[in-house]
Amino acid sequence: MLEDKIEAILKRKQISLTGSRVLVGVSGGPDSMALLYYLWERRKPFGMEVSAAHVDHMFRGKESLEDAFFVKSFCEDRGIPFTMERVNVPEIIRLTGKNSQVAAREARYRFFLQQLEKHRYSFLALAHHGDDQMETVLMRLTRGSTGRGRAGIPFIRPFADGMIIRPFLGASREDIIDYCRRKGIDFRIDPSNQKDTYSRNRFRKTILPFLKMENPLVHEHFQRFSEDLESDEAYLEELAESRMVTVIKSRERGKVVLDAMAFLGMPMPLQRRGIQLILNYLYAGKHTFLAAVHIDQVISLLNRPHPSGNLDFPGGLTVTRSYSECIFHFGRLGKMQFRFELDGPGKTVLPNGAIISIEPAEIAEKGAGQGCSYLPKSEVSFPLIIRMKKNGDRMTLKGMKGTRKLKDIFIDNKVPVSEREAWPVITDSAGRIVWLPGLKKSALDSAGNPEEGYLKLLYIKEPTSGGHM
Repeated sequence: MLEDKIEAILKRKQISLTGSRVLVGVSGGPDSMALLYYLWERRKPFGMEVSAAHVDHMFRGKESLEDAFFVKSFCEDRGIPFTMERVNVPEIIRLTGKNSQVAAREARYRFFLQQLEKHRYSFLALAHHGDDQMETVLMRLTRGSTGRGRAGIPFIRPFADGMIIRPFLGASREDIIDYCRRKGIDFRIDPSNQKDTYSRNRFRKTILPFLKMENPLVHEHFQRFSEDLESDEAYLEELAESRMVTVIKSRERGKVVLDAMAFLGMPMPLQRRGIQLILNYLYAGKHTFLAAVHIDQVISLLNRPHPSGNLDFPGGLTVTRSYSECIFHFGRLGKMQFRFELDGPGKTVLPNGAIISIEPAEIAEKGAGQGCSYLPKSEVSFPLIIRMKKNGDRMTLKGMKGTRKLKDIFIDNKVPVSEREAWPVITDSAGRIVWLPGLKKSALDSAGNPEEGYLKLLYIKEPTSGGHM
């Protein structure tokens, strides 16, 4: 019986209604009327306060208004506090272009939120049941949802300062109709629930009957699948988030830079969920148009032998692969403009967080890496200029004749395109490139007359903290 299934799921979820204040979302249909009656009948044994809330979406004119009056009359006969709101959802759809079901749901939950905040209810009880769960899981799998998005309707979730609970998720629609018959509960039928224009109705009318014929308790298996998937995904998402902190090079509003090679070293289940975390962050969770195929596309882009490529995602998001970097960004990647003039020894902090320091040195130490260059005082003149690269830039290279394009140097060293724009180029007052910090030294390095001394240039590239998703 329905009562036993409700008590079983509440016990399993460790939810106590004793002493609570419960608002029930009531449409007038058999599901919500049964839920309202069930809670009202137990208000005294559990010391509950039970109220009802109804939203008229104004889809069916007088008929939908009569649904509201029907629920109001039911509540008045039993002394149940009742509140309602009429929302012109057709007009909202006309102005916003939103899907009718989405617009109606937003209007409904907005009203429920107002009521919970105003009256401090402990719970908002909704009448979604096991058949609804089956429909939701099947629709999401068919659409290609990924991660926790496949898990269906949660039994409980935070809402305002309270919680949404769905006590009927362990029961079938047949259980609810039987309960209404046994208790003599009248209800209204919304004819839109029979329209094949809604995908949910098509699943309800064609697929669910077949599954129930195969197994009358199939809704219980779907509920267990949903709960298991939700808990498994929560654990895997936690693992993915802890690993993503180590492979995210930078994160800002509308942009995430990923260390592609480090990311590919993660197990595939964490890779998929890591991409999902990035998309959730950038889209702020509002990406119902994304599916598993988008995550697969990113992973494919990162595994391609070609070092660069782009993906265009919905909503103006671009995924750019460049050597060891993968950048998720909205709009074009902007150039970082900078130019500094140094009239003598000192330190300069660059826009990318790196530091260039200049100090006098008596000798040029041998074996200094690419992060250090010794320029002869007799060969260079102040001011030294630190600037971004320009088209056509060329420089001499230590140990080589002639000059080389900076573009070719960047390519040879597999510097991501996004980093090239911010890479410092150092010239002397005559405009000669005397050092490409961290990459190449010019022919001037350690040259000249040692007795006249050197300028020691250091390049300290600060690591960027990725932070949490």
